[in-house]
Amino acid sequence: QVQLVESGGGLVQPGGSLRLSCAASGSIISMNAMNWYRQGPGKQRELVATITSGGSTNYADSVKGRFTISRDNAKRAVYLQMTSLKPEDTAVYYCNAKILEFSRRYRGEEDYWGQGTQVTVSS
Repeated sequence: QVQLVESGGGLVQPGGSLRLSCAASGSIISMNAMNWYRQGPGKQRELVATITSGGSTNYADSVKGRFTISRDNAKRAVYLQMTSLKPEDTAVYYCNAKILEFSRRYRGEEDYWGQGTQVTVSS
């Protein structure tokens, strides 16, 4: 069974940095696009950053220039380096990936989500 597990969240002061990690496990044939979403208090979930299997990246305007998404295919991991954090970055951050799992190889890719990790930016 495929699982995504996030880590690295916590409490940080404005202007600080955090590095989020997401590791995938299971009988994985391939991992295509990987994404980071977030959902802040009273807000809907939004796409923060995405990275393709080839390394092409895209970012939400609100985080462009401050956040960097990367991946390590050997480790089956995706990362989100967050710098110059602002209070409005406070949210639960979710890892998301489209994965082809062995048992579903004839059915196609499935969208997987992690449980989320809390990021709180406050002084």
